[in-house]
Amino acid sequence: MNNVLDNEIGTRLKALRTMYKLSQREVAKRSGVTNSTISLIEQGRVSPSVDSIKKISNSFSLSLVEFLTMNVEEDGDIFFAKEDLLSFFEKGAHLKLVGANRKDRKLRFLHERYEQGASSGEHMLSCDSEEAGIIIKGQIELTVGQASRVLGEGDSYYINNNIPHRFKNVGKGDAIIISAETPPSF
Repeated sequence: MNNVLDNEIGTRLKALRTMYKLSQREVAKRSGVTNSTISLIEQGRVSPSVDSIKKISNSFSLSLVEFLTMNVEEDGDIFFAKEDLLSFFEKGAHLKLVGANRKDRKLRFLHERYEQGASSGEHMLSCDSEEAGIIIKGQIELTVGQASRVLGEGDSYYINNNIPHRFKNVGKGDAIIISAETPPSF
């Protein structure tokens, strides 16, 4: 193999080993490849045989193709403190978006808090996505097309966002929703 590919294999091996929280010694034991070989592969100092790569990939319960093609690079931050969330506020609706800056984000995950009487807006919302959520606190009236229902703590919904819809806090005090949408509309 060439040196560039050797470095990719080494980088991939180290990333997987770290992801699975395994030592080099543990990967060597599981794969039947020597500990020094694992170390040299990770450093890009040895060109591993196809047989060695197969043994190593099997130790992670991966096929050779999966090992060589899976994306092991981090897409960005994994953990977010509450002050890291992107916050929006409009007319009594407080929205906090998790992972706003993740590269190629395919999900919108929100913590939504509606003050008493607040809504998602005067106009019905619609976009090309699906959304699901659960009411954590309070009472939310969800209108989807011509259908409307008041949801309380523990109730949930799953909607096609192509259908015009609106959320409104009809209870006393704040209402909190945790929701996810894919693909993200923002």
